[in-house]
Amino acid sequence: MPQPALMNLKVLLPFEIFADKTGVSRIVAETREGSFGLLPHRLDCVAALAPGILIYQLGAQAEVYMAVDEGVLVKTGLDVLISVRNAIGGTDLGQLHAAVEREFLHRNEREQSVRSVMAKMESDFISRLAEFHRE
Repeated sequence: MPQPALMNLKVLLPFEIFADKTGVSRIVAETREGSFGLLPHRLDCVAALAPGILIYQLGAQAEVYMAVDEGVLVKTGLDVLISVRNAIGGTDLGQLHAAVEREFLHRNEREQSVRSVMAKMESDFISRLAEFHRE
């Protein structure tokens, strides 16, 4: 009997390979629109990931949980490539969920606040510069 096709999963961080797994039977990832699952014969796709819990299963073994920051998932054939800003591995789902809230969501809020302040400063600078040129 032929062996069922299984996926290859690679999770990339900006400066390292966080996980490189073969024999993955299914993957569940989170986007802004909700969770979705990948099976080996699903059509190729690209998805923008939201901070959350990534679940994958190696063959018939138990599920593996990983907290991931925002990023991109690309499925081509049996290869699934996930590129995220940060990831945390672990087995306790409660601790990983807390890590997502603590590390990823709050950091994104702080970054948005900094971007907002920088945009205001740039706007003020440009208006003052325009005022200077008129004088």
